Amino acid sequence: MQSYWMKTDNESTLELREVARPEPGPRQLLVRLHAAGLNRGELLTGLSSTGKALGMEGAGVVVKAGADVAGFQPGDRVMGRCVAAFSEFGVMELHEVMRMPAALSWEEAASVPLTFMVVYDMLVEQGRLAAGEWLLVNGISSGVGVAALQMAKVLGARVIGSSGSAGKLARLQPLGLDVSLCTRKADFFEAVMQATSGKGVNLVVNAVGGSVFAEELRCMAFEGRHATVGYVDGQMKAELNLETLHMQRLRLFGVSNKLRTREQRARSVAGFIADMLPALADGRIRPLVDKVFAFSDLAAAKACMDANQHLGKIVLTMPG
Repeated sequence: MQSYWMKTDNESTLELREVARPEPGPRQLLVRLHAAGLNRGELLTGLSSTGKALGMEGAGVVVKAGADVAGFQPGDRVMGRCVAAFSEFGVMELHEVMRMPAALSWEEAASVPLTFMVVYDMLVEQGRLAAGEWLLVNGISSGVGVAALQMAKVLGARVIGSSGSAGKLARLQPLGLDVSLCTRKADFFEAVMQATSGKGVNLVVNAVGGSVFAEELRCMAFEGRHATVGYVDGQMKAELNLETLHMQRLRLFGVSNKLRTREQRARSVAGFIADMLPALADGRIRPLVDKVFAFSDLAAAKACMDANQHLGKIVLTMPG
């Protein structure tokens, strides 16, 4: 089967390789992939020269179920995290597979398993976002940012979002964006405090990085929570005002799946299925797929992501 890999020497190189079709383990599903979502982190440089198979989330049809699998069979339409998802076939772990809602297209379903699970962790599991609370999302035009807006509205929260593009912010208003901040700078404190009647926001999603961290802390309400999910600005360090952290009783947390155990991931998927899959099934949440590229055009898809031309998700569709 065909599968995309990336290797890095002095610069990253995409390679389309012919590899053996994988076989599912006892608690795995072999899936004929129809679409896979792009995620910025996997396309960054820093991999070894031997290369790594690309792709982290996808949707497709079950071809074969492992010996200990119950509840799924060949022909089922599924979506889930998937190692090497930029391939014709992929293997999904049983504890990370979700049935694909009939209302979703293949491209929309492929945008859910990683992106929306990260947002669920950020807003629900750790962020405890409640109806009526304020959410601030810096970098709201990203895949994670748009998903955070959509999930927050289902939870009944009010959302402030920043982006350097007025056009992208305008396109997000029909999705329920309450306050738009057209900026890439750390200059939004006054606007946030005005919108929240001086109280500040209850939860912050930082998808930008260290350049906005200090300003975000200034914007937080008493007992506010702060989620760090990305650092596209490349700024890995930021000033932390300990007095603000102390007096405001703030909670700071990171959002990453890299070190989570199988059991922790399984609990998150089960919670997402119970809490959010109904909203995907009935149309309250519709993943925003901005651009779709054919399997042969992965290089163009990566270039589009690198140029920040998209709003929401970029998706790759498989041959056939």
